[in-house]
Amino acid sequence: MLGLSETERAGCTKILKSMSTGHLLSLSDTVTNKMIVVENVTEATETILSFTKNAEELLKRKKVHRDLVFKYLAKEGVLMPPNSEKHQLVKRTLALWSSGKADKSLPEQTDETRRGPTTGTVSTEVKAETGFDPLVLGQQFCQWFFQLLNSHNPSLGQPPQDWGPQHFWPDVTLRLLSKVGSEQMEDFLGAELVSLRLLALTRDERLLLSPNLQPHGLRTLASPHGMVLVAVAGTIHRDKACLGIFEQIFGLISSPLEKNSWKIKFVNLKIRGQDALGGTEMVAPSLSYNSTELQLLCR
Repeated sequence: MLGLSETERAGCTKILKSMSTGHLLSLSDTVTNKMIVVENVTEATETILSFTKNAEELLKRKKVHRDLVFKYLAKEGVLMPPNSEKHQLVKRTLALWSSGKADKSLPEQTDETRRGPTTGTVSTEVKAETGFDPLVLGQQFCQWFFQLLNSHNPSLGQPPQDWGPQHFWPDVTLRLLSKVGSEQMEDFLGAELVSLRLLALTRDERLLLSPNLQPHGLRTLASPHGMVLVAVAGTIHRDKACLGIFEQIFGLISSPLEKNSWKIKFVNLKIRGQDALGGTEMVAPSLSYNSTELQLLCR
């Protein structure tokens, strides 16, 4: 029996904790061939983990429903298309665990403990002695931002996280360009209005924004004045339908009063529906902005 690594065990525990008591006890019977009688959820969980040969075997169990794996990935900041098949979700979960990037904390820890500082800014673990890397900041920021915003989508069934104007500078601007049927442009000024308009995308319009954090979907640029630009492309979904693609540029400025904390200075969001794409591939969209265009935004 190979058993589970520390990361796999922590991840499997979280998924098992999200199961109903009936399904969990039934799964324990299945895994042990009813050779071991468990009396509560804790015993069932430990028994399942002990008798599991490997993580893939457990994830593929029928009682580990697709939605449980999907929601686990979403909470870990891995946003998959809502119409993903279970085998795709299992493959992505195993890749996450093997990468060592999954949260190893046990479910008993609160969300507040895992998220770290709750000052209304994204906190990054960029250490000065290794040199500042804008790409690392961009990856961490995107994982934080989209997980936070998508948590307000009712279709995910997640507890809404701490979204609000505290994540933005007071004079933040938002430009929203939408090409869905006709072309529309909206401009917003101020932390309150910008945060509410972005929130409406997920909470009211029930959109799910899935960023492409691969090299062709994410680009970062640091200006001499301290602003970091993060440009990311991704797909937009509602329920199980893929509606189109988006490109989003963030201007980030660090907070001088809080170490390793950044707030959003401006947001440019461009949305294109399927009709405006003309057959363009939507699975892993690429950025259309080049470095020169991003440099102009830094001025």
